[in-house]
Amino acid sequence: MARPGVSVLLVALLLWGTRAATLRAEVTAEQVRKSIERGAAYLWREQRPDGAWPDYLQYTGGKTALCTLALLNAGVPVEDPRIQRALERLRAIPPTNTYTVAVQTMVFSIAEPKKDTLLILRNVKWLEKTQKKHGGWNYGPAGSTPVEMGEGDNSNSQFAVLALHEAQRVGVAVDAQVWRNAYKYWTRAQNADGSWGYQPNSPGTGSMTCAGLGAVAMALDILEEGDATVEGNQVSCCGQQRNRDPIERAFRWLGKNFSVRSNPARPNAFVLYYLYGLERTGRLTHQRFIGDHDWYREGAEWLVKEQDDLSGFWKGAGIGESNPHVGTCFALLFLSKGRRPVVVAKLKHLPRDDWNHHRHDLANLVAYAETKWQRDLTWQIIDVDAASTDDLMEASVLYLNGEMAPELTDDDIKNLREFVNRGGFLFADAVCSGEDFDRGFREIAERMFPEPEHKLHLLPPEHPIWSAEERIDPKYVRPLWGIEVGCRTSVIYCPENLSCYWELARPFRTKKYGGEVEGAIEAARRLGVNVLAYATNREPKFRLEGTPILAGARQDSFERARLTIANIKHNGGWNAAPMALPNLLGHLSGELGMRTGADVANLALDNEPLFEFPVIFMHGRNDFTLSDLERKRLRLYIE
Repeated sequence: MARPGVSVLLVALLLWGTRAATLRAEVTAEQVRKSIERGAAYLWREQRPDGAWPDYLQYTGGKTALCTLALLNAGVPVEDPRIQRALERLRAIPPTNTYTVAVQTMVFSIAEPKKDTLLILRNVKWLEKTQKKHGGWNYGPAGSTPVEMGEGDNSNSQFAVLALHEAQRVGVAVDAQVWRNAYKYWTRAQNADGSWGYQPNSPGTGSMTCAGLGAVAMALDILEEGDATVEGNQVSCCGQQRNRDPIERAFRWLGKNFSVRSNPARPNAFVLYYLYGLERTGRLTHQRFIGDHDWYREGAEWLVKEQDDLSGFWKGAGIGESNPHVGTCFALLFLSKGRRPVVVAKLKHLPRDDWNHHRHDLANLVAYAETKWQRDLTWQIIDVDAASTDDLMEASVLYLNGEMAPELTDDDIKNLREFVNRGGFLFADAVCSGEDFDRGFREIAERMFPEPEHKLHLLPPEHPIWSAEERIDPKYVRPLWGIEVGCRTSVIYCPENLSCYWELARPFRTKKYGGEVEGAIEAARRLGVNVLAYATNREPKFRLEGTPILAGARQDSFERARLTIANIKHNGGWNAAPMALPNLLGHLSGELGMRTGADVANLALDNEPLFEFPVIFMHGRNDFTLSDLERKRLRLYIE
């Protein structure tokens, strides 16, 4: 039997609303998910019984490898019998050309790397051997395919670097000299304006600029020693940073020429190939925006609209992607890899570059979380001055760090408070000496949450942060400060440097440090992944899922036929979840088309206006008491 109170409340909510169309100004996570499903279904229909897809004559296994890679990234489990048939087909193909070897290597690295370690190693040795003296790659050894070999091109060279990077991620060593040669090749091939063309000294295009930018980023990922060093048992943090001018110049070119509807400087061809490179560029450099453009949101919106309504494929123009198998693969790789959960975002802030003393810190921490949670994750950089609260909500955790006091405006503080109130998590860390940052962050915490119940305080030893993922050796425990918002700790601050030790915890490193340093690195890494696990419950949001319910709300100030709800104040933490009621009202407006109040009224039970509200809302986190008058008025209201 239904509970009368619930039934009356529901009927009251429905009767107070009027139908209205929900505003849809941009693509949603659900639309992207369905688009990926339809694209994957198309590829499955095209697979042959032997596990292959129809290949180009000169690239045996190339299209089969590309389709398998796209489906794996789209979320198809490796245990799926159709994937297993494709893998068996690929394992039987020897290395003959750069494209096929590269994509084949990426498939083996993402599918069953332990099982296929010898095949990955074989392909790595083939790519090392076929690298040209100048550091690039062509189609393959002379006579291996009917295609003209030449001295190399940036498309083949891009795929070779992608394969080597994936192989190294799963523990297959790549000759460091190959990476040095590749880095020299790409930096020499860059045009003066920051772009890359199909070959060195050729006019720049969007697809090849993404290829070059991604290749340089991957090479630096391997070659850079990092911004922290160790001498004996002494750790030096905030070291001299290597110049990244090739990446910065390429970003300026992409920002100036940005598009998702065409390939910049080559508008009539290769747009899907370009988007595949654009996703990689944004993800490898961890940029949420390219210029003023939210590259994933804009690209996803365009791809969802361009998908074939009947069959679910994508088809572009130019060699390769004019075939719907290839075009669909590039579109799926953009949509699926680009939507990986943004588990944490690093806040870019003033003064100067104080926010990024250790450029690999989050990359290394997130790579560790990926191994612990067995899922693909990503992180990004976002400028706190340029971001709205909705922008901040794309990430599960915001990371604020520095040596000096952060310079945040009142609007920045307002957005951060709203981010936390909506369920976000703020993690802060003082790097280097950090005394000024410590003072500055404590002031920021006071500005964000001036209420007495939200004071920064030391977290006790029994707090779950110490064991959310892994236990931490007590010898290396650092003090942690926190602020409770709602029913959990939502702000955590460490006044001692964690970023420096994450910087040292590189996934590809072979050098081991002294026992004390290794112990400190391990403890910092465990504490970092504990924070991520506690903040996200190991379920970070996919990209596009961070848009709050209120985004579609149809709220207005016109009083008649408008639902308003009073939030009741009491002495038991009455405002523990300050966005609960606004989000409910926004949901009623956006999903049901109801007219709801633009503001929430916070009232005590002894206030006369109480009886003007058809619904009242009461919540909290602590024990509370009501006076005789308050009890009497609550009874009278219900009656």
